[in-house]
Amino acid sequence: MSKTHQKQLHDIQYSVLDLAPVTEVGAISDALHRTRDLAQYVESLGYNRFWLAEHHNMPFIASSATSVVIGHVAAGTSTIRVGSGGVMLPNHAPLVIAEQFGTLESLFPGRIDLGLGRAPGTDQRTAFALRRGQGSMGQDFPELLAELRSYFDPSLSAGTSPVRAVPGEGLDVPIWLLGSSLYSAELAGELGLPYSFASHFSPKNTISALETYRQHFKPSKVLDQPYAMVGVNVIAADSDEEANFLATTLQQQFLNLIRNNQVPMQPPVENLNASEYELAALDQQLATSIIGGPETVQMKMQEFLDATQADEMMVISSIYDQDKRKHSYKLLSDITKG
Repeated sequence: MSKTHQKQLHDIQYSVLDLAPVTEVGAISDALHRTRDLAQYVESLGYNRFWLAEHHNMPFIASSATSVVIGHVAAGTSTIRVGSGGVMLPNHAPLVIAEQFGTLESLFPGRIDLGLGRAPGTDQRTAFALRRGQGSMGQDFPELLAELRSYFDPSLSAGTSPVRAVPGEGLDVPIWLLGSSLYSAELAGELGLPYSFASHFSPKNTISALETYRQHFKPSKVLDQPYAMVGVNVIAADSDEEANFLATTLQQQFLNLIRNNQVPMQPPVENLNASEYELAALDQQLATSIIGGPETVQMKMQEFLDATQADEMMVISSIYDQDKRKHSYKLLSDITKG
């Protein structure tokens, strides 16, 4: 990785991505309460945003009704920005999303973000159940995005549409494009929108996507210059040994995805029962994950910042125990404040 040190860890903002993880013990309601508890805690630490992601038909994630969970979190916090990381736009009519996020912005003014993706956030059968009658598998994402943006700002469609988003019209809800490939990077650059890359599960495309975004960026009413955020797995603990143990929960999540084994979040284990092929796949999938005690995390975070020159990092800490998950965010907060 580059050692340019153009930015230091204390120079940028840090945010949190949460999937409202469902554990093997307890109910869905417990997962949603833990999510709000975590949001309140990271707000007290000074994190910038708290985003939730749309996934469907996954028994280990409780944030499928993303806008509803955003309202739950925003109602329990007061300063942190709350948003979607993201809403999978082809699953929805743009008008519905404009109304939902217009409602959220009306209830929690100046605190709502709308991050958008074009993947289904699920398997193909579930995607069909979500999108029945629409015929969209994401290929018309630019058109859906243009329609959505015009509901917030009718001038983008020359004010010709007779359909209005109420609430929504005239509200300033920041729209982010999210991606795990180059497609949304180029589109975000062309439109002058902020961009967030999912390095936490697509590490090999990270640098090329950020370069594509910056190369294609055109100033807009939204941004004068590019603004790039990267998602990154961080498992921080008091020692490298403990962090590596806690990280087996994250590793099991990816192993279960590889095996198509739909189970809730699993507690950490002393030894992973995995083949050489699976371990190699894990190493590739989690290549940019940062796992360790404070010194290790600080070193790896700076290396990642050197390589990406990100303007903001969105951290996801997939840790089974709630107190240890909160402690991970506390350690990271201490490290990045310098």
